[in-house]
Amino acid sequence: MSWKFANYHNEPPSELPNDFTISTKAKTDLWEKPPSTHSFSAPILYQKIQLSSFKKARVAVSADWKELYDQGGICIIINKADGSKKWLKAGIEYVENAPHVSVVATDRWSDWSLRPMPSEGGTGATIEMAREKDGSLWVYLLEGVRRSPLREVTWFFEGDGKEDCWVGVYAAKPGGSADLEVGFSHLVIETD
Repeated sequence: MSWKFANYHNEPPSELPNDFTISTKAKTDLWEKPPSTHSFSAPILYQKIQLSSFKKARVAVSADWKELYDQGGICIIINKADGSKKWLKAGIEYVENAPHVSVVATDRWSDWSLRPMPSEGGTGATIEMAREKDGSLWVYLLEGVRRSPLREVTWFFEGDGKEDCWVGVYAAKPGGSADLEVGFSHLVIETD
């Protein structure tokens, strides 16, 4: 499968190295909030697959997080036939002067959950999304051999499975002024 970028000016790599970065400018995000916030401007590096073939995706993410809502991680985006999008993003987000593990699920609107970083003062984490046998999409924090559940999204695979989706990584910087560079390593995408 080939790599593509959304909301980014660089050419995508033909082969993805083990370690790579994505830079983003300020005022970028993946976020929907009533009554009128609609943002789909974050740089995304992805592979296009059919939703029914998704099994698992995993990546290690880190950065020099400094400003409120600096973020980066893994995402899966469903492109609906009517042009709308649903998505799940999970990674690290800078809130209350510290990085946190963050998960955002977006159907019509986004909702958000946070968890403290696994290690005090840590700036990186490994996140996994997996389609489980019960049909839910689960998000996990990986710490060595430990796999801690962060979120279950029960509605993610509710369609017919024929929808195109993007699976990959993103970087976003809703506020601030300076650019943010997010580092990724060992990205794995598994499909049927």
